[in-house]
Amino acid sequence: MGLVEPRWDVARAALADAVGPLPASHVALEDSDGLVLAEPLVARAPLPGFDTSAMDGWAVAGPGPWTVVGASLAGRPAGVTLGGAQAVVIATGAVVPTGADAVIRSEDGTVRPGADGRDVLAAPDPAAGSHVRPAGEECRAGDALAPAGTLVTPALVGLAAAAGLDELLAVPRPRVALALFGDELATSGVAGPGLVRDSLGPQVPGWLRRMGAVVVGVRRCEDTLDAHVTAIADAAREADLVLTTGGTAAGPVDHLHTAIAAVGGQVLVDSVAVRPGHPMIAARLPGGRRREVGAAAPQVWLVGLPGNPQSAIVTLMSLAAPLLAGLAGRPPLPDLAVVTAAVPVAAPATEDRLVLGTIDAGVFTPGSHLGSGMLRGLAAATGFAVLPPGGVPAGAPVRWLPLP
Repeated sequence: MGLVEPRWDVARAALADAVGPLPASHVALEDSDGLVLAEPLVARAPLPGFDTSAMDGWAVAGPGPWTVVGASLAGRPAGVTLGGAQAVVIATGAVVPTGADAVIRSEDGTVRPGADGRDVLAAPDPAAGSHVRPAGEECRAGDALAPAGTLVTPALVGLAAAAGLDELLAVPRPRVALALFGDELATSGVAGPGLVRDSLGPQVPGWLRRMGAVVVGVRRCEDTLDAHVTAIADAAREADLVLTTGGTAAGPVDHLHTAIAAVGGQVLVDSVAVRPGHPMIAARLPGGRRREVGAAAPQVWLVGLPGNPQSAIVTLMSLAAPLLAGLAGRPPLPDLAVVTAAVPVAAPATEDRLVLGTIDAGVFTPGSHLGSGMLRGLAAATGFAVLPPGGVPAGAPVRWLPLP
C-alpha cells in the first residue's frame, strides 16, 4: 500500500518521482508535432545548401555596367560561371552562380538593350555579398539544432525538414484506455428513473487528447468484481495508462481496490486530502504493451476517477496529468502561475481545495455551480485555483492550474 490521504502536492510529487518517459521511437515528421525529442536534432545538410539569392534581381560579377548572359531561377540554376561585368537575372531562393560578387535588387537597377542585342544592366556598384545568403549561413551539416527534451513544434518540424530529416527520434504519445463503471449510467437521451446520463464517457477522451494522449478504447462495465478485473486486465494489455470512473470509495459496489489487487497491482496513492475528488486512486499495474529501456517489467499505470463529474476532472488534472506528462517526456509538474483571489474563497480546515473559475489580468474569480456532481461550473471555467486548507482572503495569492 502506498500513500493514504496525502496532501495534494505530496500525491503529485510522489507520482512525478515514480514515472519515467516511454521508450523512444522514430516518428515521421508529419506525426511529430507535440512530441518530445529523445535525442538532439542534428542537421543532415547545411542551410542553405548553396549560395542563394535573398532577393529578386540580378547576380553580378565585378563593377558595372553588366551584360546579362542568362537567368538563374528557383530549381533551375543558370549553369554559367560569371566573369567581370556579367550578370544573370536571378529569383529569390535561386542559386547564385560561381563568380558572382553580389545580388542587385530588381528595384535598384535598370536594363536597356546593348549594341550586341543583349540586355545591359545599369545600377550602383553593390557591396560585396549584398543580398546573398551564403551556403551554411543558418547551420552546417552536423550542427545540433535542438537538444534532447525539446518539445516539437510546427516550426521545429519545418526546420528538421529543411535540414534533410524525414523522421525524428521522439517519445511517443501515451496510450490511454478508459473503463467506465456504473450500472446507473445511461448512454443516450434523457436518463430514466434511477439512472443518470453518463457525462464522463463523452468528455474524458477530449481532455485526454488535449493532454497529448491517444485514446485506445472506451469500455463500459457492470458493477461486479469480475467485470472490473476483466476490464482492467484487458486495458493494461493495450495502454500505458488505464483510467477508470467510479468505484473509488468503499461503497457496496465499489470494487476498484479489490480489482487492482486481483490483477497484481500496487496502489501508490489511496485518496488525497483535497476537495472535490477526495477518493482518487493511483496505482501501478503489471503487464503492458511496452517496456522501458533496461526495466525489468513494463510500466503501466492506473488512475481511478471518482464518479462525480467535477471530482473526476479534478482527479484527471491532479493525478493523471503528471503521469501523462512524465510518460511523454515532459516535466510532470510544471510550475503553476500565481494569481490573486478577487474575493474570499473558503476551503476545508484540513484539506486543500481546487476551485473552478477564470482569471483576468492575473485575478482569479470563482465560478458558480461548484458541487462535485455539477457540470455547469466546469463548462464555464478555464482552470482551478489551488487553495490551502482554510481558504484565502480577498487579495491573497493562489496557484492556478489551467485546464488543457
